[in-house]
Amino acid sequence: VQLVESGGGLVQAGGSLSLSCAASGSASRINVMGWYRQAPGKQRELVATMTSALVTNYSDSVKGRFTISRDNAKNTVSLLMNLLKPEDTAVYYCHAMVVATWGQGYNYWGQGTQVIVSS
Repeated sequence: VQLVESGGGLVQAGGSLSLSCAASGSASRINVMGWYRQAPGKQRELVATMTSALVTNYSDSVKGRFTISRDNAKNTVSLLMNLLKPEDTAVYYCHAMVVATWGQGYNYWGQGTQVIVSS
């Protein structure tokens, strides 16, 4: 599975940005798609995920501000980020997990896209 992200950039606090991620390869076997982020000096953390059944999971820090969406037919996942805060500044990574028939999970990552929120 290959993941290619687009979007991101520089925005003022309170603004909005949208990220998109397109999966290719064995994309039809993806169970979970989502977004993680990593700020300088910090560990990578979950932002939002969505299962193939469209069940969502959000980090408490982004609930009510970010919205994840997914198109299973197109193998894409998007993240709409509203009311951005300086602490949202990070490199955002698209993530996909494939669960094989024998139960093992395989994780795939995009190259990352920078989001900078200025105060």
